[in-house]
Amino acid sequence: MNDLHYSLNEIPLVWLILIAVLLLIQGTWIFQDARRRGRFPWLWGLWGITGFPTPLIIYWFIVVRADRRPPKRTSDK
Repeated sequence: MNDLHYSLNEIPLVWLILIAVLLLIQGTWIFQDARRRGRFPWLWGLWGITGFPTPLIIYWFIVVRADRRPPKRTSDK
C-alpha cells in the first residue's frame, strides 16, 4: 500500500553511512560557525546533527543573516 516506510534492514548501508556523514559535517560546520560568532555553539551544533536541512536553514535566518544586516542608525536628535 505505502512504499515509503522502510525498516533499517531494508536501507542499504551505503545510504546510512552517507546520511550520518552528512549530518556530522553539517553539525560540525554549524558548531564552528556559531562558536566563531559567539552564538550558542553547543545548541546549534547538537541541533545540526538531528536533521537536514532544517537546522541549517533556521541557523542561516537567525544567525548568519542577522549578522550581515547593517546596524540600525539611531537619530542624534
